[in-house]
Amino acid sequence: MRYVALLRGINVNPATTLAMADLRALLDRLGYGKVRTHLRSGNALFTADGDAESTAAAIERGLGEELGLSVAVIVRTAGQLRGVVERNPLEVRDPARFAVVFLARPPDREGLASIDPAAYAPEEMWIGERELYVYFPDGLRRPKLPPLMERYSTGPATMRNWNTVTRLLALAEDL
Repeated sequence: MRYVALLRGINVNPATTLAMADLRALLDRLGYGKVRTHLRSGNALFTADGDAESTAAAIERGLGEELGLSVAVIVRTAGQLRGVVERNPLEVRDPARFAVVFLARPPDREGLASIDPAAYAPEEMWIGERELYVYFPDGLRRPKLPPLMERYSTGPATMRNWNTVTRLLALAEDL
């Protein structure tokens, strides 16, 4: 099975510094195949047996035990990532300002549905299965929606812009 692992908050501060060579080595030691990384933000691609949830848990354990990092890991199969791209309901006007928030578990739909979109305009959000699609026309410097999205997440979440999402899909399908 081809997988994409998305690590939350990697290389954003000194406490979460992780060289991608170290991540690749860890994934190799865990027995995963065709390991590669993309960018410095904690994106890894590999092949493995087993399901996404247990794979994410194994990577989290390895990061903690071997590298001393407490990092949430969200894993999707290449097919699941293809579905995320194909189900995108919003127009991608600027792929650098359009993002997908990957959730470890389905979101609190009722809580998210209670958000008044007009109060956060021009930002936009759409609720997916285990992802949120968001558009930040003013960029990511001081967006209003992410704190709300965090409140209504039912577990760990990590965000990637559309350029990264589509590149990861292409890389995953090419493994």
